[in-house]
Amino acid sequence: MNQSSSDYNAILRLQLQVAGIPSFRGLSRVADVSRWQVEQLRTGKAHRIRADALYSLSQALQMSLTDVLTTFSDISVEANATLEPGLATTQLKQEYERLQIEIQQQRQVLYQEFQQDCLRSLESWLIQFPTLIYAAQQNPQFPSKNFVPFIRPLEQLLQMWGIEAIAPIGTEISYDPQLHQLMEGTAQSGDLVKVRYMGYRQGEKLLYRAQVSRVNPN
Repeated sequence: MNQSSSDYNAILRLQLQVAGIPSFRGLSRVADVSRWQVEQLRTGKAHRIRADALYSLSQALQMSLTDVLTTFSDISVEANATLEPGLATTQLKQEYERLQIEIQQQRQVLYQEFQQDCLRSLESWLIQFPTLIYAAQQNPQFPSKNFVPFIRPLEQLLQMWGIEAIAPIGTEISYDPQLHQLMEGTAQSGDLVKVRYMGYRQGEKLLYRAQVSRVNPN
């Protein structure tokens, strides 16, 4: 027989006391989840809660993910009522694996968002600093080697993230409007252009187009 909502409600109140949380509203605040998600625990529907929210609730309640699922859902209750004692374990394992996959996917999304935030913060530096380095290298009186300690950590970070430059500064290449942004004038695909400011891509994804200028034929 399934437990009633009042049973789940009472169990959750006891667990709040164990965790030192004064109320359901307090649980919502401590776990940083919505009141709706707390309500799912109170009504025995823990399996309907998103993986990240369920994890936060388990931490706030000082319980494992498995304990939260078995205590505040019908998964184990329904399984134990059958004549197959292994069914409860199977269902819990499947639910646990689903949550693990969902958490991993959410971590990947957060990691990608972190990368994008970093790239937005570094955008001006990424595009303009290589041009300054190139200009310094063209001036024999300028100690360009002094810049190496500053640019090397950035190069290592970009390499770790799979980000590569479209073409080095000063390179003369065929114009590709998909990869290059013409700084002035007009050019046709295949025309010779010179890279003035760095562009970047990450695998198949274009991050910033390289800024180029037309090379006038002799």
